[in-house]
Amino acid sequence: MPGPNDKRRLKRDLMVACSLLAAGAVVSGLSLAQIRAESRMQTAQATQPLQGTPSGDQDKTPAEAKPGGDRPTTPAPEPARPDPQTRGAATKPALPAAPAEKIAPPIKEK
Repeated sequence: MPGPNDKRRLKRDLMVACSLLAAGAVVSGLSLAQIRAESRMQTAQATQPLQGTPSGDQDKTPAEAKPGGDRPTTPAPEPARPDPQTRGAATKPALPAAPAEKIAPPIKEK
């Protein structure tokens, strides 16, 4: 038979459970209200994309086309010139050579 302490404990547990449930419902409601308010603000503040000003390069006329199929370019392309520091970097291996025990014999053709 349940005693007075058991009833009091059950009543307290039910009050805690109900208050937690109510707090969860309040937090959910506030979250939904905030989401709806943000989506309304975004739609209300939508603006047209900014139009850029045309650049001054459009006034230049392209170079005349010459017979023979070459495309005219303005200005003429220049060949690439690597820096003196990086010229020898391409010849150096990225990794050191593997030790002899790691190198397998060549595969024989059948």
